[in-house]
Amino acid sequence: MIGRHCRGTSGTLRIGIKDKNALKSKFGNRTIVGLCPPAAKEPCKNEVIEMKIIVIGAGVVGLATAWRLQRDGHHVTVIDRDSGPGLGTSYANGAQLSYSYVAPLADPSVWAQLPRFLTDRGSPVQFRPGFDPFQYRWLLQFLAACTKRQALETVDRLGELAALSRKVLHDSPELMAGQLHWTASGKLVVYSSEKSFVSARKLADRQMASGTEKRVLDRDECLELEPALASIADRLVGGVFAPDDETADAYQMCRRLEQLMLESANPPLFLYETAVTDFRRKGRAIEAIETDRGSYTADLVVLAAGAGARALGQRLGLDLPIYPIKGYSLSVPVAREAAAPRVSVTDAARKIVLARLGNSLRLAGAADIVGYDLDIDHRRTSKLITDATSDFPEAADWQKAELWAGLRPATPTGQPIVGSTPVDNLLVNVGHGALGFTLALGTAQRLADLIAGSAGRFRSAASP
Repeated sequence: MIGRHCRGTSGTLRIGIKDKNALKSKFGNRTIVGLCPPAAKEPCKNEVIEMKIIVIGAGVVGLATAWRLQRDGHHVTVIDRDSGPGLGTSYANGAQLSYSYVAPLADPSVWAQLPRFLTDRGSPVQFRPGFDPFQYRWLLQFLAACTKRQALETVDRLGELAALSRKVLHDSPELMAGQLHWTASGKLVVYSSEKSFVSARKLADRQMASGTEKRVLDRDECLELEPALASIADRLVGGVFAPDDETADAYQMCRRLEQLMLESANPPLFLYETAVTDFRRKGRAIEAIETDRGSYTADLVVLAAGAGARALGQRLGLDLPIYPIKGYSLSVPVAREAAAPRVSVTDAARKIVLARLGNSLRLAGAADIVGYDLDIDHRRTSKLITDATSDFPEAADWQKAELWAGLRPATPTGQPIVGSTPVDNLLVNVGHGALGFTLALGTAQRLADLIAGSAGRFRSAASP
């Protein structure tokens, strides 16, 4: 939900709507997109309403949730403070659909690297102490999660959600149309130390034993699979290849989800440039959502606001353990085809990911624990450019890259929070960290299943 560009545009990006009754208008300064105006006296034809549901957040997680609920026949409204879909953290993420490689940041290896994370300004992970007590509480919870047992539990849970996401995507081929640059490229994680490669091989063996398809490759096999790695052959030890992993443009997925919903028989209402300011309670339920543009009521509210979810949850007495972890990406056109990788690549040592999006390359990395600061730190992006130039020197003119920063909504364990809350008619779908794009359709499906089994309870919770 939160992101910043250093170069490029981030204005109102709309899609065309073929229906002759389509509406795109401005109410004050708020962008509203739908097939019926909010003040229409007559309901839309063919409108099927099971429940009125408001989804807060129009990133890939919020839109996947809205899309899944709309398919179940619910009347959905999406509220977001940005001027269109996917303009926050979803806008320029790493572009990897990492179904098979879901290792959390909270891992036992953190302990050995902790001094570097705290003192080395060139480290992939950086910590800048602030005045927010929650920052320190979250860090302590994160360190407590850096155990082998917790990491394996998280890998198992994330693996289940990722597999579900992949199934939903492939069961819905209409999602892959348009300008997504979707490719079944597979993902190769490369290692430059024998110790890290041995650990990765053990984890891969464990996952393969449970049915995940992976291949452990030596140095020569990595180079055969992806010749563009020749520039790092001297430090390459081996890699793990996941053939089922894919790449796509998360921002274009957001636009595609919005388009499909608008063209459906039961289109949602999208309230953009609308900030949620508070909630009006009635007993244990939400009676209305207060925004800077008025109040809205619903039978059920889904909070899917990414890094902004914690602050909104606090207004309802919730203590969501979500902290923003800042990451960066570089987007640049391919300069020399033979030097640009076709396989999605992750450099485990440098903690950078590289994906091909049509004629462009997207490189992403860094994990900065610096609060809600979205400013572009050019020391960090310079490090990414140096790493990119070192790994793939002739693939692109990295000095001309478009820079971007976003805030990943992270939980201490790396597991998202999906489900009900102490507020009777509030559900949450938050805390996906760096795997929001990968897990979005899976957690949306889980939430839809929960709602389908409890619709009567949610409706009565919001009733007088």
